Amino acid sequence: MGWLADETGLGKTRANYAPLTPLSHLRRAANVFAHRTALVWKSTRLSYADYATRTSQLASSLAQRGILPGDVVATLLPNIPAQAEAHFGVPACGAVLNTINTRLEADTVAYIFGHAGAKLLLCDTAFLPLAEAAIAQMTTPAPQIIEVVDHGFTASGRYETYENMLASGDPGFDWLMPDDEWESLAINYTSGTTGRPKGVVTHHRGAYLATTANTIAWRMLLFPTYLTIVPLFHCNGWCHAWMIPMLGGTVVCCRDVTAKAIYDAIADEGVTHFGGAPIVLNTMINCKPEDRRSFAHTVEVFTAGAPPPAATLAAFEPLGFNVTQVYGLTETYGPATECLWQTEWDAATGDDRSALKARTGVAMAMLEGAELHDTQGNPVPRDTQHLGEIALRGNMVMKGYYKNPEATAEAFKGGWFRSGDIAFQHPDGYLKITDRAKDIIISGGENVSSVEVEGALMHHPAVLLCAVVAKPDTKWGEVPCAFVELKPGASATEAELIAHCRGRLAGFKTPKHVVFTELPKTSTGKIQKFELRAVAKLMDA
Repeated sequence: MGWLADETGLGKTRANYAPLTPLSHLRRAANVFAHRTALVWKSTRLSYADYATRTSQLASSLAQRGILPGDVVATLLPNIPAQAEAHFGVPACGAVLNTINTRLEADTVAYIFGHAGAKLLLCDTAFLPLAEAAIAQMTTPAPQIIEVVDHGFTASGRYETYENMLASGDPGFDWLMPDDEWESLAINYTSGTTGRPKGVVTHHRGAYLATTANTIAWRMLLFPTYLTIVPLFHCNGWCHAWMIPMLGGTVVCCRDVTAKAIYDAIADEGVTHFGGAPIVLNTMINCKPEDRRSFAHTVEVFTAGAPPPAATLAAFEPLGFNVTQVYGLTETYGPATECLWQTEWDAATGDDRSALKARTGVAMAMLEGAELHDTQGNPVPRDTQHLGEIALRGNMVMKGYYKNPEATAEAFKGGWFRSGDIAFQHPDGYLKITDRAKDIIISGGENVSSVEVEGALMHHPAVLLCAVVAKPDTKWGEVPCAFVELKPGASATEAELIAHCRGRLAGFKTPKHVVFTELPKTSTGKIQKFELRAVAKLMDA
């Protein structure tokens, strides 16, 4: 193989090797960008020197309260400064960060507390009732609560506050940088739609490489201004909070995601980048005129969470945005593939440009491979005709599922991470996701992509959002059933939407039923299809 043996003297030393960790980004920024603005939220504006000092105080105060290396520290926080600080301060004392979805119900939060073994919880005042309800259900030791009092809130008086905790910390605390980059950095629980959620364990090396991969995919230069639309509890905000200090940029916090809040941040703070699900793009397209602000620069947007309809991209980009679709999972630190724009596509316009932008893309830098495999684990042809499961491999894949070796082994079968997402591949290597494996509709023996049907529906001018699921059918086995949320003030009938789709799709792909309703969504903007499948199953019961 040509490797040099250790006896040549070419081994690792402190002079030529340090374990990769995203903590190094902030430690460097505190020196190189000390006086630049690191973090903004309402009247709070922290320099990098301030940010690093508060991180040290948090790490120190956690250690004072008995948090040891390897212990889990949980958060129930929106996108506010304390959540960003926890991303550095918790691992800086050697602990593992567990950011919990604030929209979960108490039973699931109690399960996560117990399964992860959280020793301490940083909890926003607004989510204290959720934390307390969860702890009341626990039979195992509960985490100690530290209350984070945000702007506009009043402390409950029941717990030590976050600022009081930081005041007791040592600003000169020596961060516990990992001895091994494989050490656990964070544990994130997947949104379990069947059974209990699984704990995805990530490591310092993967997070560091994810920050560099995102920088390349976003074509970032120094000093970006990043708006936290993606919840920092979701895949650790796609690793973006860890990334920004590497570039000396500014993180602008956003507690409540509204079109007005986003437009205000772009106009007032000069936001240059943000990420969000297609529902965020739709919100900005369809917002009230008075909520929209003008700005002179182009804002770079990562979109993920669901394949964006070409119609959404066509309506969104002319508003002043350049969209890059990325695809990933909690198990891949967030984005793992990118729809990398090719120069030969520059002449594409209209629907052709939007269709190219809607591709799922190719493996991001730092990921070793992204392929489509059949049920036997063999690569499928790159011909747009054969479907396969997206399989990923490399340093940006999780360590595994916490306390679940069986699920880990199943996910890593054959030496690839099995995503459960179905796609086809263009001859040039670009993937195009069609569905989650469980969302494929099999009608009369034919596979129907719910994403394709949704794309057709989104071209109708009255449709704000839609989701297509399988409805049981005595003749065909399953047929497509569409759930549609209309734009405010717009109207459409079932027959009208079915006719609209029939003009764009094969007959067997056309929805046979249309239900007008508000769609159930997760906190990250994903439509909860499992709820809609349950409704569809009962429609003719």
